[in-house]
Amino acid sequence: MRRSISEQILEVAGVLFYREGIRAVGIERIIEEASIAKATLYRHFPSKDYLVAAYLSQRHERVINALEDVRRRTATQREQIEVIFQELFKKADSREFRGCAFALAVAEHGDSARIVDVAREHKRAVRAIFAAILAEAGITDSQPARHLALLYEGALATVAVDRDPAAVLVAGQCALTVFDGAKAALDGRDRQ
Repeated sequence: MRRSISEQILEVAGVLFYREGIRAVGIERIIEEASIAKATLYRHFPSKDYLVAAYLSQRHERVINALEDVRRRTATQREQIEVIFQELFKKADSREFRGCAFALAVAEHGDSARIVDVAREHKRAVRAIFAAILAEAGITDSQPARHLALLYEGALATVAVDRDPAAVLVAGQCALTVFDGAKAALDGRDRQ
């Protein structure tokens, strides 16, 4: 299946933005790498700000779909949490991994409401997935879901700085401890 021009632009821009940084990659470079005219790029994306937001939106969909896929194909809630961190470890254990694309974008373009909004929506969606996993296990307290999301985010940040993907495995172990503690507290209340 042939990609649309906007998909082609987003693919090229996404690779460059993540690998080299948003500020480091100019529009001219994207035009050259995508083999398009400047007018074509601006017909699809009125400014670099729009292009960055579209790149982040596309990445958001990919990440959320991958997390939801783990939920669909994994039997128990505890296993879902474990597999989410295992999958993150696989991504982090590559030379190309630079950490969280959303945090990187906000660090470079925190003055753009459009970019910050996409990043915040992504973070809310990740928290919502952890909350949904916990709710399926009967855990409705919002605190454990926040803890899981922070462990996930912390793992991303730690790997980006330390370049040690094992941090994701440590965060995953901590996440299972949070889950087990919340589940034990729930089971204890249920017995009373």
